[in-house]
Amino acid sequence: MRTVQQLLDEKEHRLLTIAPDASVLDALKLMAERDVGALVVLDGERLAGIFSERDYARKIILFGKSSKETSVSEIMTSKVVCVRPEQTADACMSLMTDKRVRHLPVLSGKKVVGIISIGDVVRAMISDQQHTIEQLEQYIMS
Repeated sequence: MRTVQQLLDEKEHRLLTIAPDASVLDALKLMAERDVGALVVLDGERLAGIFSERDYARKIILFGKSSKETSVSEIMTSKVVCVRPEQTADACMSLMTDKRVRHLPVLSGKKVVGIISIGDVVRAMISDQQHTIEQLEQYIMS
């Protein structure tokens, strides 16, 4: 099973961040440009939270707030579930399912070194299963 570090090594966008005082509109523009569903919110080097499409849908649209006038810090998720580079994709899948989150910032010490999504984890698990199937087929054929 792959580790979080291996998942990060395979990603095109290892880490996209935004400042807490940025507008929600700026965050949405960055997410659209890079085709991602969440941004890590950094206050300097410190993890302040995570901003996701879910935060936007539930805290801006439903409450009729303005994306231009609302800062990321006002609606971000500040209690962030994180993982370490040495954890496995299986452990991440369990954590994501249990905590009902789709994105996990990756911490090495106290530094944010990346973010993985449910899509990253599912792709890795499918790839690993395909590899196992191929090995079993070769074993059976030999």
